[in-house]
Amino acid sequence: MKHWLVIGGTGMLKEVSVWLIQGGNHVTVIGRQQNKMQRLINEAKNASNLTPLLVDYTNYNSFKTALIESQQTNGSFDCIISWIHGSDKKVWESLLEAIPTTKNIIIYHIKGSSSYLNNDRTKCYIPSNIIYREVKLGFIIEDNNSSRWLTNSEIAQGIIDAIEQEIPEKHVGVFEQWNLRP
Repeated sequence: MKHWLVIGGTGMLKEVSVWLIQGGNHVTVIGRQQNKMQRLINEAKNASNLTPLLVDYTNYNSFKTALIESQQTNGSFDCIISWIHGSDKKVWESLLEAIPTTKNIIIYHIKGSSSYLNNDRTKCYIPSNIIYREVKLGFIIEDNNSSRWLTNSEIAQGIIDAIEQEIPEKHVGVFEQWNLRP
């Protein structure tokens, strides 16, 4: 059994959280909204493998403390799925300060479509014990040249594919024909 941390695991990543729990993993989920967390708890078939943490990751000290306490109870994280909006360096610092430096940990960094254009510097401050992987979220171009954003299910399946394929970078949807994005 692996100990997973899913940051933002009650919204668009809820299906990923449930999939990990159903796979026999222990999953610590960070979320900000009680109602969304309760829906995750209700949907998880084995809620004993779930540690729900209601905390806002931009409250850096509370975030870091919650991560440390979860690891004291459930063991250190083996893998992390991180849906952190933007590239807030303080959030990343809090996360990295809360995890051990003595073992290899895989981080799947979920990035929105604008990351395709922006040069995110997150990789610059990732320590050597972290196996860093990216999942970049694009959009869908329909048959009539209209476009739409990815659904939560499409996003979840893309992340699950990235985990199963163990690849450094996964694109979900398209990024070309940027002018057609929704």
